[in-house]
Formats: sequence, structure tokens, C-alpha cells
Amino acid sequence: MIHKCIALIIPARLSGAVTVTNLDARHGSLEVLLGGGLECVARGDWHVYLNADQHTAGLGPNVRAAQLLHDTGLDLPDVAGTAVFLGRAEHDYDTDVPEHLIHRAEALFDTRLGAIQPAA
Repeated sequence: MIHKCIALIIPARLSGAVTVTNLDARHGSLEVLLGGGLECVARGDWHVYLNADQHTAGLGPNVRAAQLLHDTGLDLPDVAGTAVFLGRAEHDYDTDVPEHLIHRAEALFDTRLGAIQPAA
């Protein structure tokens, strides 16, 4: 069964658009999107998925995701590759990314992302 969630996706390439999109949040689908195994960093009502092999896979640095993480109080030594931010529900289940994180990204990156309505 597909598990759809609204996610904030920040690609490593600065030319890649930061997006808010409805995606399949199953771990297998996220592994395909990130190009490898998953590393999850949790903070409050959200978490971010990164490629677990980001340091050995030769992925480019993700300065925007690192900046957003720093702004939320997390200073990770290195952030590389695409970052997928999702909400965190009870028992660490994935859910829609919180609106406050979308607004924080909009302010940091001086862009309008526009929230997507949850899937019915």
C-alpha cells in the first residue's frame, strides 16, 4: 500500500528547485529518491531523510538543507545529497511536513513554496 505524505525536498544542486510535493513515503521509495540507504535525523515534530552513504557516495554538499537544519538548532557536520523533510507522528511514523518548517524554508531561501493539500 502506498503511503503518501507532503514532503519538503531540498536537492543538493543549487540550480535544483526546493519543492513541496506529495510523495510515496515508504522507505523503499525514499531510498530510490535519495539513491541509497536512509539516514534519519529527528527533531521535534519532523525528521529529515538523507542518503546514509552520503560521505562515501560522492554526493555534493547540500548547503540549503544544512542551513535549514542549522536554523532549527541542528548543526550537522556535513549534509550531502538530496534531503527529504517529513513530519513525525506518534511512534515515529511519517506524516506531512509541518507548515512551520515550510515557512522557515521559504524565509531562508526567499521563495514561495506553496503548501500542497493532503491526499484524500
